[in-house]
Amino acid sequence: MRFLAVLGLAASAGAGSLQAQSGPPPTNDLPNPYRPVEGWAKMPASRTWGSTSAVEIDKDGTSIWVAERCGANSCAGSNLDPILKFDSTGTLVRNFGAGMLLSPHGIFVDRDGNVWVTDCACTGSAEQRQTPGKGHQVFKFSPEGKLLLTMGKAGGGRDSEYFYQPNDVLVAPNGAIFVAEGHSSAAGANARILKFSKDGRLLKVIGSRGTARGELDQPHALAMDSQGRLFVGDRSNNRIVILDQEGNFLAEWSQFSRPSGIYIDKNDIIYVTDSESGGVSPGHGNWKRGIRIGSAKDGRLWALIPDPVENATNTSAAEGVAVDARGNIYGAEVGPRTLRRYVKP
Repeated sequence: MRFLAVLGLAASAGAGSLQAQSGPPPTNDLPNPYRPVEGWAKMPASRTWGSTSAVEIDKDGTSIWVAERCGANSCAGSNLDPILKFDSTGTLVRNFGAGMLLSPHGIFVDRDGNVWVTDCACTGSAEQRQTPGKGHQVFKFSPEGKLLLTMGKAGGGRDSEYFYQPNDVLVAPNGAIFVAEGHSSAAGANARILKFSKDGRLLKVIGSRGTARGELDQPHALAMDSQGRLFVGDRSNNRIVILDQEGNFLAEWSQFSRPSGIYIDKNDIIYVTDSESGGVSPGHGNWKRGIRIGSAKDGRLWALIPDPVENATNTSAAEGVAVDARGNIYGAEVGPRTLRRYVKP
């Protein structure tokens, strides 16, 4: 990995690589201009929400895609459809994907409206995670649910093979595909970004596991701004790493806390979820969980939607995040098992 540090960007953000290394003070005292809307998405009467970290906006700007874990924290052995589309009123209008995924984790809708979903095979029991012939793959579906492309081999692969615990997927405007891989901080775990051509050919591997510049630890989320810069939620390093599309280092930001999910809208407003600080991640105990909102251009912060469960000791608050064309925020929650909507009064 080559590095081209953009010191001006880091300085203007108030939290560049040097400040990140020394540990910035927690950004906890920010206004919250939003209120939650409970029970917005209407599941069928026979279904309950499972854990979900995957939420995305449809091409129409108002419909919502979610990949949830079949009423539990794993879809292993389930015949339920994990991929769901809700219209702007919260009515379920499409569902598919039964029997294909173990742990739906990341989701992305490309310019053509196709739906990409990662299966990290990283949740549920050990037996569920090791279901033969499934897991550790990335799927591309048409908007109607037809399988168009499968990337990676079922059961996973490491080193020169792929994937092992893919967390998130993003398709750049030019069609290049980026996959963030590695959901564990255990010794020997993968932690890297893989770049593919639009037809699924591996072009390069970016990063390796560690804490230094050029290294990652549990790259949990991907987003891209209007300049084409790639934002990586380097969760276990408590930072966002910003790269160009060739993997060159541009900056790192720590003011958004411990990032589980990232969404950047068309105006370069950035929304970053922290579902693990405080009592969930004692190493980051002074930071409040929630959704931090600011500028993807310079890293300035201006809002924080706090976790509704202030003293949780298990994963809480939103992991995944998405924002529709009207500015409504959607938080996909693993622990509480719900899709929460936030609106401005």
